[in-house]
Amino acid sequence: MDGDFIAARTAPAADDAPAPESAPAPAPAPTPLPEEDERLALMRAAGVPEELFAHMGPHGVSPLARTMGLRFVEMSPERMVATLPVAGNEQNMGLLHGGAHMVLAETLGSIAAILHVRLDLQQQNAVVGTELNATHHRAATAGMVTATCTPISRGRTLTSHEIVMRDERGRRLSTARMTNMILAPRD
Repeated sequence: MDGDFIAARTAPAADDAPAPESAPAPAPAPTPLPEEDERLALMRAAGVPEELFAHMGPHGVSPLARTMGLRFVEMSPERMVATLPVAGNEQNMGLLHGGAHMVLAETLGSIAAILHVRLDLQQQNAVVGTELNATHHRAATAGMVTATCTPISRGRTLTSHEIVMRDERGRRLSTARMTNMILAPRD
């Protein structure tokens, strides 16, 4: 290693033998759906315009996006913009976690695809992500990250979006691309 991060490796002492295996803890229950007044308050707090409330799903804003501090700045099928604080979303070296980039990208790409289906195509079809990839260009250790999502292609069966994350100085941190499939209605 280059000295930036060195993990100490020691053999366990005889009295540090692993504890006997116990039954795994039960999986936590899914996040309960908020009551309608709470759902509306959560969307307002996250910056969702009221005219889009009906398109935001049963949670309003995903529990993960809320936990991470994501806030919407602009929302339309043509352009989505949101911010995310670095604080609280770092990996163990103090950098904005690569997964945080991906959560930001997937949130914007998914909602942009939903808005395309609901507003442009005037359909209620479900949308599912089929691909998400990113290239990380530089690190962020503090401040606010802004992501801008724009369409590459908006079709009747697939959408593709580019999501660019930038730091407060406007420097590109990462570039993601997301493809969503628009599902046919089920009988």
